[in-house]
Amino acid sequence: MATDSAHDKSKLLGKSFIFEALDPQARDDLARFSFLKKFSAGDVIFTMGTPGQSMMAIAEGVVRVSMFTPSGGEVTLTDLKAGDVFGEIALLDGQDRSASARALTNCTMVVLERRNLLEVLQRDSNLSIRLIELLCQRVRRSDERMIEGSFLDLPVRLAKLILRLSAALPASEDRPLKKLSQSQSELAGMVGNTRENVNRCLRKWQKAGLVNMQDGWLFILDRSALAKIADPDSF
Repeated sequence: MATDSAHDKSKLLGKSFIFEALDPQARDDLARFSFLKKFSAGDVIFTMGTPGQSMMAIAEGVVRVSMFTPSGGEVTLTDLKAGDVFGEIALLDGQDRSASARALTNCTMVVLERRNLLEVLQRDSNLSIRLIELLCQRVRRSDERMIEGSFLDLPVRLAKLILRLSAALPASEDRPLKKLSQSQSELAGMVGNTRENVNRCLRKWQKAGLVNMQDGWLFILDRSALAKIADPDSF
């Protein structure tokens, strides 16, 4: 369980891809200016279009990042877990939030204010490089989503998504089958389609023995078959 001491906040920051690049002294300095904030499952962390003067490192829990469409719909961009950071775009350019964030589970965040982080960036090139790498990863993923949504059929997009989500799950010897907790509506939002179409695709895969749907969970039974659907040219 996370506590609010500078030492513990420094350790939490050290688990992040971004802040592990800092030397211990710089990380301790940044931790002293940060604070912990807790959110309950379902809480809105921030909303697209609102002012943003901070970024957050997830110490505990899962956060969903999404965007609103012009028609009023919501598209899920990604689910983030402990060690991930978010909110960096508004923090760096000082403008409004480019997406919304909501706690999927009870969460604890290490919150970093813009003025403090910019001060560290000015004197620590390693952190600047890591932030650039993070932004590049986000741009690449955005480009991939654009291409997938424009040119790939639903089964290909859905198979890619399921494989990507399952790859992020921790390995467990007592649970050989990986399972996803996302609902069909959530999966539909992440691939930019309807729940009905996602349901039809999953039921077809269930009959073929690729997946199983039970008690709100999606069990992956044949990962290699899903990989072939996701990238048939590689087989």
